[in-house]
Amino acid sequence: MELMQELGEFPDDDLEVELVERECRTVQHSVPDDGAEPDPHVRDCVQSYTQPWLIVSRRCQGDGWSAYSERTGLHKQLQKQVFESDLQPGTQEPAVRSPSLAALCDESSRTTLTSSDFNLRVLQPDARVDSLLRFSNPEDLDRFNQEARQSQRHPELFALYPPADEDDAVEIRPKPECPREHIGHRIYVRCTAIKFEIEIEPIFASMALYDLKEKKKISEDFHCDLNSDMFRGFLRAHTPRVDPSSQAKAAIFSITQPSQDIYLVVKIEKVLQQGEIGDCADPYMSMRESDGAKNKDKLEKLRGQAEQFCQRLGRYRMPFAWGVVNIMSVISSATLDRDTGDTDSLNGKGSLERRAYLPRRNSDRFSFMEDQYNLSGFKAANITINTLFKQEGDRLSDEDLFKVLADIKRASVQRRTKTIPGFIKLEVLPAPESMPGCLSPELIPVLPVAEKNPRLIKEVLEFPSSDVYVPHCIYRNLLFVYPQRLNVANRLTSARNITVKIQFMSGEEPSCVLPVIFGKSSGPEFVTEAYSPVTYHNKSPDFYEEVKIKLPAKLTERHHLLFTFYHISCQQKQSQAGAVETIVGYSWLPIVHNDRLQTGQYCLPIAQEKLPVNYSLHSPERIPAQVPPVKWMESHKGVFNLELQAVSSVHTQDNHLERFFTLCHALEGKVTFPIRLSDEKIPENKVEHELKLSIISLSSSRLEPLVLFLHQVLDKLFRLIMQPMVIAGQTANLAQIAFESVVSIVNSLHNSQELDRDQQGRNCLLAIYLYYAFRLPESQGDIITTGVHQLHPEGRYSTLGRATATTVGSLLLQSRVRSSSNPDIPAPQSPEDIEVKNILSSKGANHPSFRMSTYVDASTHQQGGTKGTNKKQFHEELALQMVVSTGVCRENAYKYAWFFFELLVKSMAQHISQMDRKAVARRSRFSDRFKDDITTIVNVVTAEISNSLFKQKETEQAEKMNISLAFFLYDLMSLMDRGFVFQLVKSYCNQMSAKAVSMSTVISVRLEFLRILCSHEHYLNLSLYFSNPASAPASPCPSISSQTSSSCSFQDQRILSMFDLSPEFKQQHFLTGLLLTELDAALEMEHEGGKVQRKAINATYSLLCAHDLDQRCARPEVRAKIAALYLPLVGIIIDSINSLDFTVSDTRGGKGKGGGPDEDPDSVNPINQTIAMAIAGNPFNTLARNALASMASMSTKAPSTLTAETSRNLLVCFLWIMKNSEQSLIQRWTADMPFAQLNRLLELLAICVSCFEYRGKQSSDKVSTQALQKSQQAKARLEQALLGGQGARGEMIRRAGGNDRTLGYGENLRWRKDLTQWRQTNDRHDKSKAELDQEAIISGNLATEANLIVLDLLEIIVQATPLAECKDSVVGGVLRVLLHSLTCNQSTSFLSHCFSTLRALIMKFGDLLFEEEAEQCADLCQKVLQHCSSRVDGNRSQACATLYLIMRYSYSSASNFSRVKMQVTMSLASLVGKSSDVQEEFLRRSFRTILAYAEEDGEMQATQLPPQVDELLGNLNRILSDTVKMKEFQEDPEMLMDLMYRIAKGYQTSPDLRLTWLQNMAEKHNGRKCHTESAMCLVHAAALVAEYLSMLEDHKYLPVGSVTFQNLSPNVLEESAVSDDVLSPDEDGVCSGRYFTENGLVDLLEQAAELFSQGGLFEAVNEVYKIMIPILEAHRDFRRLASTHEKLQRAFENIIQKGHKRMFGTYFRVGFYGSKFGDLDEREFIYKEPGITHLPEISHRLESFYSQCFGDGVLEMIKDSTPVDKNKLDPNKAYIQITYVEPYFDDYEMKDRLTNFEKNFNLRRFMYTTPFTKSGRPRGELNEQYKRKTILTTMHSFPYVKTRIHVIQKDEFDLTPIEVAIEDMQKKTRELAVATHREQPDAKMLQMVLQGSVGATVNQGPLEVAQVFLNEIPADPKLFRHHNKLRLCFKEFIMRCGEAVEKNKHLITPDQKEYQMELKKNYNKLRENLRPMLERKIPELYKPIHPPKPRLERDSIKRHSFRRTHEENS
Repeated sequence: MELMQELGEFPDDDLEVELVERECRTVQHSVPDDGAEPDPHVRDCVQSYTQPWLIVSRRCQGDGWSAYSERTGLHKQLQKQVFESDLQPGTQEPAVRSPSLAALCDESSRTTLTSSDFNLRVLQPDARVDSLLRFSNPEDLDRFNQEARQSQRHPELFALYPPADEDDAVEIRPKPECPREHIGHRIYVRCTAIKFEIEIEPIFASMALYDLKEKKKISEDFHCDLNSDMFRGFLRAHTPRVDPSSQAKAAIFSITQPSQDIYLVVKIEKVLQQGEIGDCADPYMSMRESDGAKNKDKLEKLRGQAEQFCQRLGRYRMPFAWGVVNIMSVISSATLDRDTGDTDSLNGKGSLERRAYLPRRNSDRFSFMEDQYNLSGFKAANITINTLFKQEGDRLSDEDLFKVLADIKRASVQRRTKTIPGFIKLEVLPAPESMPGCLSPELIPVLPVAEKNPRLIKEVLEFPSSDVYVPHCIYRNLLFVYPQRLNVANRLTSARNITVKIQFMSGEEPSCVLPVIFGKSSGPEFVTEAYSPVTYHNKSPDFYEEVKIKLPAKLTERHHLLFTFYHISCQQKQSQAGAVETIVGYSWLPIVHNDRLQTGQYCLPIAQEKLPVNYSLHSPERIPAQVPPVKWMESHKGVFNLELQAVSSVHTQDNHLERFFTLCHALEGKVTFPIRLSDEKIPENKVEHELKLSIISLSSSRLEPLVLFLHQVLDKLFRLIMQPMVIAGQTANLAQIAFESVVSIVNSLHNSQELDRDQQGRNCLLAIYLYYAFRLPESQGDIITTGVHQLHPEGRYSTLGRATATTVGSLLLQSRVRSSSNPDIPAPQSPEDIEVKNILSSKGANHPSFRMSTYVDASTHQQGGTKGTNKKQFHEELALQMVVSTGVCRENAYKYAWFFFELLVKSMAQHISQMDRKAVARRSRFSDRFKDDITTIVNVVTAEISNSLFKQKETEQAEKMNISLAFFLYDLMSLMDRGFVFQLVKSYCNQMSAKAVSMSTVISVRLEFLRILCSHEHYLNLSLYFSNPASAPASPCPSISSQTSSSCSFQDQRILSMFDLSPEFKQQHFLTGLLLTELDAALEMEHEGGKVQRKAINATYSLLCAHDLDQRCARPEVRAKIAALYLPLVGIIIDSINSLDFTVSDTRGGKGKGGGPDEDPDSVNPINQTIAMAIAGNPFNTLARNALASMASMSTKAPSTLTAETSRNLLVCFLWIMKNSEQSLIQRWTADMPFAQLNRLLELLAICVSCFEYRGKQSSDKVSTQALQKSQQAKARLEQALLGGQGARGEMIRRAGGNDRTLGYGENLRWRKDLTQWRQTNDRHDKSKAELDQEAIISGNLATEANLIVLDLLEIIVQATPLAECKDSVVGGVLRVLLHSLTCNQSTSFLSHCFSTLRALIMKFGDLLFEEEAEQCADLCQKVLQHCSSRVDGNRSQACATLYLIMRYSYSSASNFSRVKMQVTMSLASLVGKSSDVQEEFLRRSFRTILAYAEEDGEMQATQLPPQVDELLGNLNRILSDTVKMKEFQEDPEMLMDLMYRIAKGYQTSPDLRLTWLQNMAEKHNGRKCHTESAMCLVHAAALVAEYLSMLEDHKYLPVGSVTFQNLSPNVLEESAVSDDVLSPDEDGVCSGRYFTENGLVDLLEQAAELFSQGGLFEAVNEVYKIMIPILEAHRDFRRLASTHEKLQRAFENIIQKGHKRMFGTYFRVGFYGSKFGDLDEREFIYKEPGITHLPEISHRLESFYSQCFGDGVLEMIKDSTPVDKNKLDPNKAYIQITYVEPYFDDYEMKDRLTNFEKNFNLRRFMYTTPFTKSGRPRGELNEQYKRKTILTTMHSFPYVKTRIHVIQKDEFDLTPIEVAIEDMQKKTRELAVATHREQPDAKMLQMVLQGSVGATVNQGPLEVAQVFLNEIPADPKLFRHHNKLRLCFKEFIMRCGEAVEKNKHLITPDQKEYQMELKKNYNKLRENLRPMLERKIPELYKPIHPPKPRLERDSIKRHSFRRTHEENS
């Protein structure tokens, strides 16, 4: 129980209802300042703008969640984990060291490259692990290890884990933004200079923004002047005082909707003086500042005149000039200059927050603008307006201005308008949220107030160009008056210079003028009158004046605007002594008409004489006839145009709203009836009817005013719902109609496109209202009555006609009643209201569920109950209205249920906060009726949700309703009785499952619901402890029948069932049970994109995360309790193991399915059941990242696969439970676990290790290259780990994974895909180094912690395992997981614990390990050795200790040292062969340390162990030295392969090692894309295995040693060197590798076949499969046979398709000369290069490599192919000679080598030719041209395991000139034959060959040869045969030419006829020339003994040559 208190028993004061003062921008709230009592509406508005917010919150809400976001400082508390992968190697060796060949020159090393002279003993050993042999007793050791593991652990696992994705986090209701006054983008503009060429008088400026696109002025005017004190002195007579606020030079403009067409217009005025504007501007245009001295007198005179005018006419102005600037282009250019990098800071807080409210309507334009103009982040710009236009007296209106602006935009203005020289300088910058020294538009100082005498800044009021939807939140009441035009042209008066004086009057007396007009610059703040500027001699002037007036709060019908029109005489006439003004007439405008503020356009008549009494009560147009009559100008026609605009948060300017407010106030106040409502008077008895009408029509008011006054409207409606009105003695219940109005307003706000919603679809305005503004409608005196019917104040409420809620609920669910005429407005009928009846004809009253609360006379109810019990409560009334609503109203009320839910919750919270909570029990806080209503509402909403889901079109709507319902119940848990709320949850779950919607949708919806409930701050209390299960609601799971009544404890139930999701569990832990049930169901489901699974897992994950980071759950015992709550989750996870994706990589790899042939051409079909069952013994075959074939058989259902990330989230939950549960509990659980289950648990642990592997810290620039290298190493490591399993299992894995050696780069990249830090950081490049470091620290700790939890669990399993028969396999399983974790990237701290555990295992179960688990032993040696080469000292010393312990143990206990010796040697060989960066110095140091252990081990000194260890380490050291040499040749692939070849040869006597090295070579070749050589290495390896197998057992189907492989390559016979006397296969530890099995052999062959086909040698594939198929047949492995035959078919098809197109190798002879080459000197090699390699390529490669070795200038390339004379070479240089050679075959060989492949396979002889003459020159005349053919024989046949082979024999023979001629002619003839007889003849090729044979120019060629050799019979009889052979060659040649010419005839196009004739002519000529020579035979050769012979020979030659031709063709 005390734990329960610990978690915080639900505190009673959990609820907080607090009043929060609202933020006020100004020094004080803006309030009306006149003393008169304002009317009730103004009073309400002001109150609503100034009262504090009422906010309901809960103390602990969000406790667990807040910690989530506060992980910022976490990395500071964590220890940095050391990972070897993060260490940068200290020094990088240069790529190629120059002395790299010195080793080869050293004579001693010439003998063998494998000997080593490095002495280990000179090294210093590392520190030893002191506890290595300390404990003889395993228990002590375990205890010691356990304590070490538990120290310095991080308590919160989740703090280390990356937070969930935004999308997956539990829905959190966004806290709405605090309401604030709407402000657009603020732009600060300061006027710094206005300068003309001459300065003679004061000038005044006013600025405003204009939107050309909308043709609208979008800001009020800002007045400023920069006049000097002298000029101000001119005006002193007219300025009573100068207020500081009027001296502001800077303004802040606000722009809500930026557009390209916003212009800042600056208008300049001067004091009125005589003359047209043009005349007054003349001096400005004609005089120049530079001529100041010249014009001095003139200027003085002008100044004097100006002073006179100022003194006389100082109060009147005249237009002068104006300038304009496109403010947006300034901003955009200022933005472009800016460095665009820091966008975050640009969208400063202010603008972002304000943007939330911007209307969506403009969004397309808006977003475009946003991109272009950074309104809050442009650079300060100084603007100079150089073009100042002269004002034109006849073009002053706004329309004219817009025309000119449009011209300016089109750049076509200058020619029409005159300009005045001068400039205006402005400074423009973005204005921050607050600047000191600002004044609001009402001139109230804005915070922060500036220090002493600041430079004041005025905030300029914006007139947004389109509606802005932000409710009012300050009192503002301004009126703007715009006189526009006066037309008195027809009048004959002398009035020409006309001004209008504007005054605001509160009565008709002159004393009633109010000082409410805002003053201009350099004057008082408020003035009583304003004058418009004068246009000289203009009888119909336009005005552009703006008069800003502060309206009084209480307006009466007496308030009006008075306009007085004057003629101003500019020149002082002698007669009138100084009368400046002459009155022309008067006009006026009442401010209020029918209680409504007057705004808009007016055209007023002008009265010429004094106005009559009481004129202000009427408008001038409608004034009644007066006595005496009023004298009107223009016979009472309107001649004065003006416009009024109000900016007011009091006057709604909307008929519907005004009517509604007026009526409401009429009911509240002491009003006299009848009341005025626009044009009508309403008597008391009509009030109710009118009020109903106005309520109904509320929702049809315009959206903007409705939004602006939203808070007031809703407050009034809620008050109406709450309070029955007594009107004219009748009680009017308006609750229902008001509720319906609320619903329709809510509906229209949601449906409006202009308004924003949050991500849960809640309208932002409503959410803000609910959160901040809504408060319970206070009942004013409980009852409001009207007139005299004052009732007893003690009256109470009661509700009549109430049906029970449950029946109502069921009826509601069955029928949705709609009203017949207008479905929107169902309402009660009131018989007397005909009009209402028509509007609302509804069947409400007959509806069975109709209930109505009405007022009951208190006197009849006086006795009942204590005071306050039956007072009507708002939440009850609201719930009631929701239940009884019908039709569309009901539909919308439930559609937007969130609003009413939050309304209910807030009103309930206020209700609770007002009651005495101690006295009232939680259950009785609310009435039963109310609970029934709530139940009904929840049922209805649930039904709605499932209906919407069922329709499928409305799923989004359903999801939103679902979330709002969940939040409602979530809130109710804090307000109502929990049992009641659980009942609701239960009925929700039952109702949701009943519907026939797709399962995934239902689960998804229910999950969302549960996640929200579970995020309740008291969720743990609710779930953990129902101390009395009777109070626990029955679980909603339909399957549950039993309900136990006793609390379940650990003892009285079997431990195993604690891990099951049992009915008892679900009942006792209600919410958790529900959640886990959903999770289980989701994991069972068929895969549909994995969304449901993800949701379920993330729900659980975020819950655990919240517990983990919750301060209340910090104590271990509390955590153990919580972990116990989630134990069933462990069972679920173990069951779902098949769907986890732990690849941490390619998420596409199919997991539930075996890689069938369709997915991957290299993979094999899934494995059959029997083999799979054999595998099942090894739970880790799953570890092969691609090898899940075997899994298919293990699970009965093949469920979906989760993505890698979701799997991680699920596994982290598992780890958390394991970390925090009671250890004893886990131990008993694993002890009782069935073996198969335990295997799955181990498998799960191995998956956890993979999943939480540390990904390494990467700095952004190195990412790409390092990631690639690392990934290749990591992949290699992993495969090594996985393929470590020998025998059938290992090779199954290998096969399922496809061929790991064939993976190219692409594969690695893909495999690496999501190894980046967390998913959020995939966009690595934008992270700073510090962030990357922090992330690395956190993820390093996460990896360490996760692995340590796994390690703890493994220890528990080992200790718990009873000494039963399955012990060995459990230990084997545990060891596998440990080895797997050693393969991964681990921190030093984890490794030390891991090695400790390993050593403990060896001590406890050593015999078992070394006897049974041979392959494990091999793996173990390999992993430990790998860590012996670590750079980190700690890792190395741990690994050394472990390796020594293995040796010691295998020697002493298992007496099996030879096996360990063998395994370690092989491990080292494969380790150094595979990776290029083995740290040999660290390995050597490790060897030295192990030696030290052996020497210091006291117990063992007497035994043979130390010398044996010494010998073993010597061997290892030797292997290492070979490797070092290999390192030197890293850059010279041929040399490297030679070296590897020699090393492999050195192991001829140790098959295991030779095999390892052959595989290393294969891998190296494959890396260089030499697939054929790689395949040959594997063929040799297979032959080696075959030799061994044939010694062991004699099966018919097995190959007979290496002899069988002869067809593939004669070289393979090398492998038969292993004979019986060298090796007995039975010797322990020899040939125990996994390849020395039949399966291993098949595996090698399969890889070889794969590589042959990659290399294009498809014929060899067949040979390989010939050896393999008998074995597969013997194994009855039909699946593999099928795929083998499929591959064979593919190979043969390839031969058919690509047969003659394949490119085989190109061969070069390379000779090395010079002592610098060491043992390469004077050696010749044949190099095999890829298909099309040209001589320069190989030449360049060798040249650049050896130049690098020897330095510049040492190496020379010999260009020709003549024999090299060693004596003529420079001894200090090195020489290389490269010659192109061709394969050479004797004639007899050619009979067998028919195909292209045969001519390129098994090649040993190569030939090149060298031309020479006897004189020594290479070339000469035909008769002296000799040729030498050189034939080279190599040591082995190509292709071989190397790409270069030593030449062992060289044969040469010379050809005489005639033989050379014969060869040439034969070649020509062959070419002709081929060209003629092609299947598809190629005309071009044919003509080319013909041209070379018979063309006129070249017939010197053949003809010359004939003339030189055939002209006369040779004297030497030895040459007879040659002569004859040449003659026959020519004969054939001529015949072929004839055929070719004929053939060409058919191929030519018509335009080539001439060419053909030419060819024919040439051919005939050649034939004639040759005929005599060809017919002359040597008589000696044709003795007449055998007359037929010559013909025969001729024919045979022909036949022969035909055959040759045929061959060539093929």
